[in-house]
Amino acid sequence: MAQIYKIFESSDINTTKVPLHERVPITGTISSGTYADGNIKNYSHGMFQSVYDYPYLSSSANHIFDLTIGYSNNSPLSAAYGGVTAQRAKKIQVYNQFSRVLVEPSISGTVQDFDTDGNMSAGGTKMQECIFVPFSRLLVKDEIKKGSVELSFITGSTYDVEKSPVVAKVLYDAGAATSFKVNSPAGEYGLLYSNSAGTGPALGHVYYQAGVAVLTASVFSTGNFGFIDRQSYLVNDTFVSGNISGACDAFRHRIYNLQFNNTTELNSTIYSSRVASNDFNYSANPTYLSSSQIRVKNNRTDAPISYITTIGLYSADEQLLAVAKLSEPIKKDPTQELTFQVRLDY
Repeated sequence: MAQIYKIFESSDINTTKVPLHERVPITGTISSGTYADGNIKNYSHGMFQSVYDYPYLSSSANHIFDLTIGYSNNSPLSAAYGGVTAQRAKKIQVYNQFSRVLVEPSISGTVQDFDTDGNMSAGGTKMQECIFVPFSRLLVKDEIKKGSVELSFITGSTYDVEKSPVVAKVLYDAGAATSFKVNSPAGEYGLLYSNSAGTGPALGHVYYQAGVAVLTASVFSTGNFGFIDRQSYLVNDTFVSGNISGACDAFRHRIYNLQFNNTTELNSTIYSSRVASNDFNYSANPTYLSSSQIRVKNNRTDAPISYITTIGLYSADEQLLAVAKLSEPIKKDPTQELTFQVRLDY
């Protein structure tokens, strides 16, 4: 009688996880005017803007990242600065929202400021005025690869990357492959430094699973940050006097290049189907018999023969879940023992 099912032992099932990486370069020309800002979408709520790789009304446009800014309620900028506090409540709300998601709350559950070196218990310098860059999941995939991030900006008095294609500052998540932080509710994150050696004060964080870069506004503190009514303004002026979309416009025009490696985790389960000498020598296919006689036997004393063409994976209640087809039929008789491996990728 043909054998149909064979139960897997625990040693017959093995799982593996392979990370696949892809380099993602985002040039400054995309964010600073290739499409005359037709690929930049602002919203009526005015709390962030989205950047697309093509004009966003095009059916082929892909969302690549968002931009927004905010400051802590503890920041000096949260008070009246020069008598102007444009969108003060919204800027604080943006900061608090990202803090809630990315920063470990205090023991009492209150929002905490972003810590420069990530050591919350030690106190230290806080990043109270920040630029937030959440990247699209289309680019990040499962996560950003640690140690692969390079963010390049212009920080001088000329605000447009098209007019001043000289990179003034590059931020790296140097050393993050082995020294990343794990005290964030959103997962692992690395510190961004202005040199590839990872020395000096950190100027931001990159959250690998969340796909978010957080930059301190002090990256641009030595020069003019952007423009309002075609006039250059210092960072403080832009953060306070300008609205959020205007500050995002200023930041966009200073992006020279953003690049990182994304990660796609390829999970595989390998099932080893071991066929002993007395297994599967007969077939349940109705065509295997002719007038109650086995077609592949000429004499009664001949050994039974079958041809294996398909392997099915069944649930415990015998429901077919997956089918694997062999490239060609494999002959099976009592003189052979075979092992088939079925790899299920997901």
